[in-house]
Amino acid sequence: MRCPYCHHENTRVTDSRPVEENNSIKRRRVCDECGRRFTTYEQIETMPLIVIKKDEKREAYDRSKIEDGILRACYKRPVSAEQISTLVNQIENEIFSLAVSEVSTQTIGELVMSRLKELDGVAYVRFASVYREFKDVNTFMEELKSILK
Repeated sequence: MRCPYCHHENTRVTDSRPVEENNSIKRRRVCDECGRRFTTYEQIETMPLIVIKKDEKREAYDRSKIEDGILRACYKRPVSAEQISTLVNQIENEIFSLAVSEVSTQTIGELVMSRLKELDGVAYVRFASVYREFKDVNTFMEELKSILK
């Protein structure tokens, strides 16, 4: 790492600590030439993830879309912001653990529904009704019956 003050190329790490839920590392460094200290952050570089939509269009992965869907499903439910954040992190980790460059909205939707089903039944039904595009009450009732089993 090059010193930001004297631009000398030899620096040493004096301290390392994980930050942001272990997604990056904060390092304190000292320059061997001028002796000044500075901080750097290392973060894992992930390959860009492309989402394939129902109409076959492709767009960049956007975490906030998953968050928004879950927030709407959990509206006025006894689910805390921390639980939602944890849920989104779990889903995101599962998506990235697939180690693919493209993922379908169907795969993401199924992951969200499986996690919501464990967290809150009503939120699950709300999400499923939008995601699966229930056309009538009978389709909705079939989904409710499958939950109650």
